[in-house]
Amino acid sequence: MEQRIFHGDFSTDDLAACLLVHFNRGNLAVDRYQTDDTTIVQIRTRENRSSGGDTALTFTFQKVTDGVSVQAGQQAWFGVAASLGISALSAMRNPLNLLHRLDDIAQDLESMQLTDEAWKVLNANAKAMGSGYELSARLHRVACEYCLTANPVGAASCMACGAPLGNAQPATCKNCGYVILSSETICPNCRKAL
Repeated sequence: MEQRIFHGDFSTDDLAACLLVHFNRGNLAVDRYQTDDTTIVQIRTRENRSSGGDTALTFTFQKVTDGVSVQAGQQAWFGVAASLGISALSAMRNPLNLLHRLDDIAQDLESMQLTDEAWKVLNANAKAMGSGYELSARLHRVACEYCLTANPVGAASCMACGAPLGNAQPATCKNCGYVILSSETICPNCRKAL
């Protein structure tokens, strides 16, 4: 399961609606379930579709202090694998049978890319809603390592004791704005090299 946190002033419904709008089309359907602090969105293949195998993918949205945590479940692959297997067997019997299965193959390939496409939709919409470029409100101050006085982010030295604050300053990923540790080489949020 993959998890990302989108920092910003938006709700779980705002991000869940992005998936609903983007994927509720063609052979795909989107179901949304709501509890007090959690929104669950399931992207699945329609029951009476014309082509492709069955698949489903679930995203869970929870409100956190500085934004929304999004967790992707494991995608159901069995139906897609079965459909691709049927296409392969048909091709082995007679290569011309692939012409009759082109719609199935195209739908199966789209289903295989469902997780990546969903993350792209969430990243783009979260960025459009203001996520990623400003540090969260709780990080607008840094604590001095020596006297624990709160100092403004970006200050070179502590306003109380004068100690340097370089190690205490937060760093962010240049791609998504996620706060990272100095020892990290890959962003834990967007998985890009730092």
